[in-house]
Amino acid sequence: MSSIKVECVIKEKNAIGEGPVWEEKDETLLYVDISGQKIHRWNPATNQIQTMTTEKPVGCAVPRRSGGYVIGEGTRFAAVDWGSQAITTITHIDADKPNNRFNDGKVDPAGRLIAGTMALEERPAVLEPKQGSLFSLHTDLSVVKHFSQVDISNGLDWSLDHRTFYYIDSLTYTVEAFDYDINTGGLSNRRMVYRLEKDEGIPDGMCIDSDGRLWVACYNGGRVIHIDPHTGARLQTVKLPVQKTTSCCFGGRNYSDLYVTSAYLGMDESDLAKQPQAGCVFKVTGLGTKGIPTNSFAG
Repeated sequence: MSSIKVECVIKEKNAIGEGPVWEEKDETLLYVDISGQKIHRWNPATNQIQTMTTEKPVGCAVPRRSGGYVIGEGTRFAAVDWGSQAITTITHIDADKPNNRFNDGKVDPAGRLIAGTMALEERPAVLEPKQGSLFSLHTDLSVVKHFSQVDISNGLDWSLDHRTFYYIDSLTYTVEAFDYDINTGGLSNRRMVYRLEKDEGIPDGMCIDSDGRLWVACYNGGRVIHIDPHTGARLQTVKLPVQKTTSCCFGGRNYSDLYVTSAYLGMDESDLAKQPQAGCVFKVTGLGTKGIPTNSFAG
C-alpha cells in the first residue's frame, strides 16, 4: 500500500465549502462556498483563486459544454458567464417554498444536471424537515421533480455502467441507490446500500472512483469513508484535521488526487482554535485508486 498523505492546499477558508468539480480542460478545481455566496476556481499550478459572488446561497456549480457554468442558487437554476460575471435565470423551482435553497448537484453521463433542495438552516444541520426535493434540469432546460420529502439533499453520483444512481439524504444517515434510466433520466427501485455508524458523522457529498466504489465525506465526522455499494462494506477511512468535511472529488492530471472541501460555519472560538484549517480545501494522495472525468451540462 502506498502511504496516504493529507495536505491543506487551499488555505482561503469557506463558511461552507462544497461541490468540488475538477475541470480537466483548464486543470482547475471549481467549488462553491454556499453561505458565503461565492463560486471559486483554483489553479493548483499557480495557486491562484478566481472568485465570483452570487446573489443567494449557491449549492452547486457545474461546467457547461457550451461554456461557463450552470448553478443551483437559491431556488433557481441559472447560467453563469464567467468572463462577464453575469448570472441569468434558467428556471425557478420550489415556488411554494421560498425558504428553500439548492444544495448539492452533479451532471449525469447524458449531460443532465441533477440537484436537490433543502430548507434554509437555522444553524448547521438544524432545519425544518422534509422540505426538500430532487430535480433534474434536462438538456432542453425543462425540469423534472423526482421526489420530495427530503431533509438535506446531498451527495450523488452514477455507477460506471450508468445504470445505478447513488444518493444521500443526509439526515437518513444512509447512502441509497436507485435504478437509473440514462435515456430518460428516470429513477426507480430505491434501496439502501450503506448505513453510517454513530461515530462516522453525517453523510454529505460523495464521488465514485474508477473501481465503482464510493467516497463519502462525513460532516461532523472529520473523515471520508470509502465504501463498496455492492457489498455495503466500508473499505477504508481517511481522517482529516477538520470535523466539518463536506464533499469530495477526484482530480489532478490522472484523477488520482482526492480533493476534500470543509466548512467552519457554526463553530465557536474554541473549536476554531483546535481546528485552524476548518473551511480549507484538502488534497489526499496515495489512495491507490483514481476517479473518472467530470460530466458537463449539455443544455
